[in-house]
Amino acid sequence: MHPGINGAERPDKPAYIMASTGEVVTHGDLDRRSNKGAHYFRSLGLQHGDAIAICMENNRHFLEICWAAHRAGLYYACTSSYLTAPEVAYIVNDCAAQVFISSVAKADVAKDVPVQTPNIHTCLMVGDPIEGFEDWDAAIADMPDTPIADEWEGHDMLYSSGTTGRPKGIKIDLENRKLGEVRPSMQAIMALYGISEETIYLSPAPLYHAAPLRYNLLMNRVGATTIIMERFDPERALQLIEEHRVTHSQWVPTMFVRFMKLPEEVRAKYDVSSMKVAIHAAAPCPVEVKQAMMDWWGPVIYEYYAGTEGSGFVAANPQEWLAHPGTVGRAIVGELKIMDQDNPEIEVPQGEIGQIFFANGPAFAYHNDAQKTAESRNSKGWTTLGDIGYLTDDGFLHLTDRKAFMIISGGVNIYPQEIEDRLITHPDVMDAAVIGVPDKDFGEAVKGVVQLKNTTHAGDAMAEKLIAWCRAELSAIKTPKSIDFMDELPRHANGKLYKRLLKDRYWGKKDSRII
Repeated sequence: MHPGINGAERPDKPAYIMASTGEVVTHGDLDRRSNKGAHYFRSLGLQHGDAIAICMENNRHFLEICWAAHRAGLYYACTSSYLTAPEVAYIVNDCAAQVFISSVAKADVAKDVPVQTPNIHTCLMVGDPIEGFEDWDAAIADMPDTPIADEWEGHDMLYSSGTTGRPKGIKIDLENRKLGEVRPSMQAIMALYGISEETIYLSPAPLYHAAPLRYNLLMNRVGATTIIMERFDPERALQLIEEHRVTHSQWVPTMFVRFMKLPEEVRAKYDVSSMKVAIHAAAPCPVEVKQAMMDWWGPVIYEYYAGTEGSGFVAANPQEWLAHPGTVGRAIVGELKIMDQDNPEIEVPQGEIGQIFFANGPAFAYHNDAQKTAESRNSKGWTTLGDIGYLTDDGFLHLTDRKAFMIISGGVNIYPQEIEDRLITHPDVMDAAVIGVPDKDFGEAVKGVVQLKNTTHAGDAMAEKLIAWCRAELSAIKTPKSIDFMDELPRHANGKLYKRLLKDRYWGKKDSRII
């Protein structure tokens, strides 16, 4: 399964359609242009296992560039289009990319990346390029549109948030797979959701995220058609479902919240009866929100729990969830193990809360971070994403807490440490902590809790000053939405910060911190 087959068998069928512009890229177009891109990467000297980096908004070129890299057996690091230049440059350097590709829409950020990335030898831009960048379309124009001689399965290299430090790249072993060799996990997903060439898939999220990227590439493989929204708008999404008779889609819970906030007459205005499978993941969904979506769309809401790491996959179909409200499902890839939170070598009895591990799942590693890789495993080689939960007698997993300290806002993982590192450098700040606090729209919002050198300066004016201080160096999603002040943060004598004590002030002491 790959674009070459679809380009030959169904060349005129739309591979994807851009929602706002109506631009259509056929399977034949995708095959030809990704072939040209693969030849171009080879002409630059890139070989199997090398890396490129991409920083773009959703546009018609995004998937063709990913497929060009994929067919050449490359890693393609897709960075958030909302990052600042230093944040992008960190990822570009860390993944050892040799080529950097951006777009005119992101030129303000892209222009400052090359000077900070000495290993990059070629910079390209979609659209009219700025100084220092070549035009992507012009660069591939004279390349052959037939396959390169050595086609391999490449892979994305995405950067996952953690509890401390900068994001880490998740590097999946390429395993010397020839183009078209499908991993077992992909076959399981196709069977679970009934994905085929007849599928019409609505993709409302940024393509640099793992799920939208991987599911769109899967749809390209099987010969389906995807509708790619440049940005999410709830009513527009409903229009697209009706207009294109969408059969499959994927969402994050905050999108469900925004759907349910539409006036009832707007929700009733559109025909969503074509929807067979509406998948959601990335963050826990409030039970009442999911039930409301079920009542509206019918029993078509599917959920899964997994990570970019790909070490396991847990899923619940609508009937399973209705029978077990709040579950994220049963294991499909990997075997679930619940381990003692203080000793990951000890498995806890069924029904007890502990840290979630996957046994016998696909291997992964955090690039350039052997310590973080080691910390994700126990002595048996079982791996964890750090989340907390329990298993019922019949094997259904329930989550009870987030990954330690991580903030998940609107389905986006956010590092507290980066933000704390910025806050602590302000001359008025003595100590700082960053936590996620409840937010009815996004699940969690970023809050800074600050200890000032002079506590009499605490107040709204100082809070605004510190927010502006963060905004100058960090992307908007990481910038605290609010800042509170304490005379002294709760630290142990050894310097460890008791963040749970801070979180309890905002979440309360509940069995679950998931809303």
